[in-house]
Amino acid sequence: MALTFFSLNELPATEMLPGVVRRAVYLDHAMMTFFDFAPGSVIPEHSHPHEQITYIVQGAMEFTLDGETRVLRAGEGVCCPPNVPHGAVVLDEPTVALDAWYPQREEYRQE
Repeated sequence: MALTFFSLNELPATEMLPGVVRRAVYLDHAMMTFFDFAPGSVIPEHSHPHEQITYIVQGAMEFTLDGETRVLRAGEGVCCPPNVPHGAVVLDEPTVALDAWYPQREEYRQE
């Protein structure tokens, strides 16, 4: 992706799960993803070798990390270490989240 400036609405969107739309921007080593979640969306428990930092921009979700569950609202976030199980359930309002990754999620790249 040879971008230096970008507009979120112009980034390619992928519906990765029902009610979950992802957009990504990245350089050679850094990556950010932007997620739009419909109310009631579910991100099943999973793990991956990537470090993930999630920040809630708008709305709220119930996030479970390694068996501990918290409600995250706008202005709050969570740091997910590699290979630690996590998942989420979006509450009753549209929710927007921003994720930072290391290393990049290659499957999230769109050329």
